[in-house]
Amino acid sequence: LQAAKLRPILFYEGEFAASSFLRLWTGFGQIVWNAQTWTGAGNLLSITPIQETSDIQATGFSISLSGMPSANISLALASAQQGKAGKIWLGAMTEAGAVIADPFLARQGRMDVPIIDDAGETCTITIRYEDRLVDVERPRERRYTNEDQNIDCPLDKGFDQVAALQDAQDVWGS
Repeated sequence: LQAAKLRPILFYEGEFAASSFLRLWTGFGQIVWNAQTWTGAGNLLSITPIQETSDIQATGFSISLSGMPSANISLALASAQQGKAGKIWLGAMTEAGAVIADPFLARQGRMDVPIIDDAGETCTITIRYEDRLVDVERPRERRYTNEDQNIDCPLDKGFDQVAALQDAQDVWGS
């Protein structure tokens, strides 16, 4: 960071169907980092600003690839699966083009639905990633029933008699 010239770069890794990965970086050509080959997307790759808040809230991010041939639409629709992982690293390069030390994992999330904007010859594919904190906002509906208990512990018989207790009449005292 104290060098006269700093060349910041971003790495994007998205997991798609059948554990296939798309690895892109914001430069041109191919580069090897983290024992993986990353393809340069240059100006075709766009990443939304990464937000940091002092509140506990889920903040996601989006990745856009523009200038994609329209033939890739079916490939994007077939291979994109909701819930797959996506990561962004922030790094820097030397003047010689080598990646400096360990890039910082700036954001990670799980894939939401991809949005495709088809403009004829080329299209833009935008993939939104959700933060893991979004799970906190989802309701958890559990019941005190034998069926619900058997989801976690199929051999547990503790709730077998709960249904019979609803209509039971017990006499207390004399």
